Amino acid sequence: QVQLRESGGGLVQAGRSLRLSCTASGNTDSISEMGWFRRAPGKERELVATIAMSGGDKIYYPDSMKGRFTISRDVAKNMIFLQMNSPETEGTAVYSCAARRAPNLIGYNYWGQGTQVTVSS
Repeated sequence: QVQLRESGGGLVQAGRSLRLSCTASGNTDSISEMGWFRRAPGKERELVATIAMSGGDKIYYPDSMKGRFTISRDVAKNMIFLQMNSPETEGTAVYSCAARRAPNLIGYNYWGQGTQVTVSS
């Protein structure tokens, strides 16, 4: 089993950067990929970014997220980060990290509780 814990959320003024962290614990050797998702009020959950945790550092952003976020990792500490670059009020959401267990190629097996980010104008 893997446990994920997010931190770093809170209230941020639009245009100010904010960095979220996610720490994995437990059977972390099984993790092949991690990612950030968000769910805004009244909307479906959407993918923000993913990053490989083994076999290289492949990173993916959906087109709608490119330039707005930067994902990074510290493999030794089993952590990933999400830098919000000049967030807008539409960035208000619960941000969650997720992890995929190898050898799965799709889907995510573990989820954190999420951290609330509120972007004020």
